[in-house]
Amino acid sequence: QLQLLESGGGLVQPGGSLRLSCAASGSTLLRDDGITWFRQAPGKEREAVACISGSGVVANYKASVMDRLTIFRDDAENAVYLRIDDLNVEDTAVYFCAARGGSFDDCSFDDVDMKHWGKGTLVTVSS
Repeated sequence: QLQLLESGGGLVQPGGSLRLSCAASGSTLLRDDGITWFRQAPGKEREAVACISGSGVVANYKASVMDRLTIFRDDAENAVYLRIDDLNVEDTAVYFCAARGGSFDDCSFDDVDMKHWGKGTLVTVSS
C-alpha cells in the first residue's frame, strides 16, 4: 500500500515562497505515477492546483495560480514537489498530494482518479 507524506508547510508572510514535498513511504516508488497536488482552504471545497505525469513531461496547473506554481519531480529522491511563489492569504489551506497508482503519461485534476492520498500539510499565509 502506497503511503504518501507531505511536508514543507508552515507559516509564511505574504509575498514569500514555499516548497512542498510529497514523498512515498518505504520502498514504494513514485516513478511513472501521475501525481496531483490538491488544497482545501477553510470552509471551501478541495481543489486541484497542479499535476504532473509519470515522466514529468506533462504538467498542468489551475489557471488562476499557474503563474505562481511549479510542480516537479525528482525520481532519485522518490518525491514530487510543489513550489509556490508570491504567496497570498488566499493560498492558506491544507495541501494534499495524491497518486493515481500506476504508470501514466498524463495527469488528472479529478480526485476520483486518485487511489492514494497523503494526510496533508498546512500552509498559513499571514503577516
